[in-house]
Amino acid sequence: MQATVDIDTSVGGEKKGKVTEYQEIRGYVLARKPAMLRMVGLMPIVRNRAFDMVSDGRDFKLWIPPKNRFIIGRNDVETPSPTQSLQNLRPQHIYDALLLRHIDPQTEIAVMENETESTTDVKGHKVLRADYVLDVIHAGTTRYLDRKIVFSRTDLLPHKQLLYDNDGNVITIATYEDYREDNGANFPWQIEISRPQEEYDITLNIVKLDLNLPLPNDKFVLEQPPGVEVVHLDKQQDSGISSQNPSNQ
Repeated sequence: MQATVDIDTSVGGEKKGKVTEYQEIRGYVLARKPAMLRMVGLMPIVRNRAFDMVSDGRDFKLWIPPKNRFIIGRNDVETPSPTQSLQNLRPQHIYDALLLRHIDPQTEIAVMENETESTTDVKGHKVLRADYVLDVIHAGTTRYLDRKIVFSRTDLLPHKQLLYDNDGNVITIATYEDYREDNGANFPWQIEISRPQEEYDITLNIVKLDLNLPLPNDKFVLEQPPGVEVVHLDKQQDSGISSQNPSNQ
């Protein structure tokens, strides 16, 4: 997929005691199976790059021009920052929420359940909504709930996905609304990605969308600019895991 998006971001919640909302920015998202992702955000008004992030599924790179900083890390290595929630963002969080993974019968078990949820209609009246919920269980040596996918009985489309860690904690809540047909496929034009543990929320409102078109490898290449501060999240160093040497990769 290749999309032009408006990006709304908010940070905070019960742990921080307040919610901070950031100004909406324009951006671009490229995604290609099995795990390639690129996401670019533009500064308001001037439209210079606010950030440029690319991932091959395992490793990622993030360039932040306003801070002259180039970050290198792995999606599966976490360096929690309790004060700066957005520093916990990984491209894989976006990818997993953006494109629902298929269910692998070799490693996963799917169980369906019925669910009724109380919600409100456009006039503010309370209504009951009946959904189908697909519980996807990791079927390895240790079995655990990996994710839940909620389908509306009205249109049989997925409108919510919950992702869990190995201890059963919800790590991502993704909601999908405003489905439209593009190139023979239904796709949501509003995607909200919430990370309750880190307390940040990102909403992607699609402005333009192209599906199932070729995306060459060079679209997912992010070269390190000269003279930037390089931060290796995977390396523990006494000086704050950073380096000024552009040759350090």
